[in-house]
Amino acid sequence: MSEEIYYAPATELAARIRRKELSPVEVVQTHLDRIAQLNSTLNAIVFFAGDPMEQARQAEAAVIRGDDLGPLHGVPYTLKDCIETSGMRMSLGSKIYDGYISQQDAEVYTRLRSAGGILLGKTNMPEFALWWETDNDVFGVTRNPWNLERTAGGSSGGEVAAIAAGLSPFGLGTDLGGSIRAPASLCGVVGIKPTLGRIPYTGIQPQTILRAIHVGPIARTVGDVALGMSILAGADDVDLYTPPVPVPDYASLDVDLSGLKVGWSPTAGVPVEPEVQRSVAEAAAALGELGVNVEPVEIPALVDNNASAISTVIFTMEARRYSAPTIAGRESELTALFRSRFVDGSTFTMDDYLNATDEWEKLRVAVKEYFTHYDIFLCPTVPMPAFPHGHNEFHIDGRDLAGRHTLRLTLPWDLTGSPAISVPFGFSAEGLPIGVQVVGRHFDELKLLQVARKLEARMSQTRRPPVG
Repeated sequence: MSEEIYYAPATELAARIRRKELSPVEVVQTHLDRIAQLNSTLNAIVFFAGDPMEQARQAEAAVIRGDDLGPLHGVPYTLKDCIETSGMRMSLGSKIYDGYISQQDAEVYTRLRSAGGILLGKTNMPEFALWWETDNDVFGVTRNPWNLERTAGGSSGGEVAAIAAGLSPFGLGTDLGGSIRAPASLCGVVGIKPTLGRIPYTGIQPQTILRAIHVGPIARTVGDVALGMSILAGADDVDLYTPPVPVPDYASLDVDLSGLKVGWSPTAGVPVEPEVQRSVAEAAAALGELGVNVEPVEIPALVDNNASAISTVIFTMEARRYSAPTIAGRESELTALFRSRFVDGSTFTMDDYLNATDEWEKLRVAVKEYFTHYDIFLCPTVPMPAFPHGHNEFHIDGRDLAGRHTLRLTLPWDLTGSPAISVPFGFSAEGLPIGVQVVGRHFDELKLLQVARKLEARMSQTRRPPVG
């Protein structure tokens, strides 16, 4: 019975609570038991909410009274440790913030609470959410539930590991270079980076590079991510990047996709492991069998205007400037990785910055032009399955590649602000999950979710992580 609860989709838990088939107390306690069983092994959750069981008892009383219930009523969830919740600790994975108590609620937390969700805790992340593996000097490394010796990815690795292993059915991460989608791919869950501004970033840290940073839901099913979008999407009065555009009915997932035009590439022009290429090709074939118009394509700008190179210059310069007042005099407390990149590393020039900005604009224009011809772009999420902790060099297609190659296929869509979702679609020879990435037009997340739901339904292999 416990496994039936802690691996159940959030949508199913909410429905069964409304039908009085499950008690919020039972659901929350089961997840707390699962956390007690596995969290010390995975190192996924780093802070715990004040009293989730008291909230569960209140949620149960509301069910018994017959109150109007929110769409997430009585369902537990977790948040990445950069999302503010008033009165609760938040560390940003940094000794500099260790002991910090939030004085505000992030807009996304307010919306989840209003929907009836019950916060379990905050999840691990690299320092200031600026690395592709989840490790820091405060809490240490988060482990992948599929293989404890492998990375869970970053920077939302703690959130993804918790969800993959059944510690939480639903959560939120942030994404500046792939930090939702890359861990989702490596750990076999679903993660969406909506269009820039579709979900308000208000009350989330760090408050820098706001024209490229996103917040989005993570879960084990596409339906749960769609539920999250329904709760979270829509402008607020603070985030300047949240335009007042209509929010669709994200529950409309089971539709006929024939007539949809999908371009796909097994590599998107960069080195990708053969097993990952095969998963993308199988996903394209699966869509073709559904009557979707699927064509192999390339977007040359993804190579010509290298998002990794662009972001290295711009993100480094802007993050260095933003963090300088906070870290001044406390540089010794930073992780070696952060210090080497943002304090002691090479100093880019203004010409470097302006050239990178020009390349950024060229990438945006080229991607916009692509989506005048196609509805969707299908490609890998990460060029390889989960790799060993601390592994910062790769050898693919006869080329030696730096660790940042992990983000080579996710970074472009942060720079363009395009919505993109990673959905599990296959496994490596070692039994590690592989995700494929579905990218679409701005504010067209519904179409991404519909395509992802079809892929989810067609996936021939379904497994659960061996941990626990």
